[in-house]
Amino acid sequence: MWLFDRDLWREVFNTLSKNMFRTFLTMLGVIFAMVILMLLLGSANGMSNGFDKIFAGTASNSLFVWGQSTSEPYKGFERGRRINFRLEDASILKEQIPEIEVLAPRIELGSHRSIVSVYRKGRTSGSSVYGDYPEIDEITKKKLVEGRFLNQLDIEDSKKVCVIGEETYKLLFDKGEKVIGEEIRINGVFFQVVGMYKPNNNINIDGENAVFIPFSTFQKSFGSGDRMGWMAISVEKNTPVPIVESEIKKLLKNKYDVSPQDERAIGSFDMSEIFNNISAFTMVLKGFSFFIGIFTLLAGVIAISNILLITVKERTKEIGVRRALGATPRIVKRQIVLEAIVLTAFAGLIGFAISVGILMMLDAKWGSGEDFPFINPMVGVAQFLFSFILMVGLSVLIGLIPANRAVKIRPIEALREE
Repeated sequence: MWLFDRDLWREVFNTLSKNMFRTFLTMLGVIFAMVILMLLLGSANGMSNGFDKIFAGTASNSLFVWGQSTSEPYKGFERGRRINFRLEDASILKEQIPEIEVLAPRIELGSHRSIVSVYRKGRTSGSSVYGDYPEIDEITKKKLVEGRFLNQLDIEDSKKVCVIGEETYKLLFDKGEKVIGEEIRINGVFFQVVGMYKPNNNINIDGENAVFIPFSTFQKSFGSGDRMGWMAISVEKNTPVPIVESEIKKLLKNKYDVSPQDERAIGSFDMSEIFNNISAFTMVLKGFSFFIGIFTLLAGVIAISNILLITVKERTKEIGVRRALGATPRIVKRQIVLEAIVLTAFAGLIGFAISVGILMMLDAKWGSGEDFPFINPMVGVAQFLFSFILMVGLSVLIGLIPANRAVKIRPIEALREE
């Protein structure tokens, strides 16, 4: 097989090594192009990984639903009627909408985002106090520092336990003071701390200064009955959240005699929309990076073609001698194309090695940062292989230009060349 022809490879390397400085300058274009392509792709991957970290712990296919005031009169009810959800609504939705994976009823002490005085040994913390089910941790994951989160046994036994935020701890406890097993007081009711969490540095729905107690305990301690503030819902994968959101609103509007055209009575927030927008942004960023990098790479490969055209002209007599001695156009063309491939592949590998080194330095500087969304900015194996194969393919196509120029040289005219 010609690919394993030692003489052919010897001729290729002898030709390329005759003018090392020019060969190096020729390779520079491809080296820089490969560096730019890999840096663009790696940076895009780093930003994508950074966004993934920011939103880690929050279910991407989730939504929140709450009651508001009606904006239209309907079935004898006047506009402005307040819609208050009940616990039975959660059961109805789970039974009638199978696409719902997790549904966590929630309630907050006071009005939404209100501040409640939480006491401990003369110190006060203005915190948000939530009544929750353990399922909420599947939708908005809490990063626990100590202890545990609420569990089903807490719900069943209506235990007076709580999980507090790190900011709440700083306001109620001295630095380094034990927190697990200690008691805090909310509206005159004592609760034992069983866990403490810190912010995830992602979408912070509940805030850092918050207290979570079992939903059943909240009902008994603060007399909320079967009232429910809102619902946190996660939807099965591969199921569009807007479709489930529409079904939920339809059922609730029917139950509470709300006009189907009333868009204000039931509020909702679709988390998947944020994730989809960010995913679309990162995909466009990667595509744009690849587009710019490929054109830069093409410019480098064209430079190699131009240099090979010059070397073909310089080697006119050599090519004429080879043709006179019986070398076929195919053999001559093969050598020129192989020279283009060797130059491009070697330069591409050097560029890849340089870009990996730069990306590693960027990762070391910013990869562990909490604020800048840039984590592990490396190029995937598939991305590298596709880029490398495309680069070699371009070198073959571009190499055909000087190769065709070489085979057009007539032996008799080449031998006359001085």
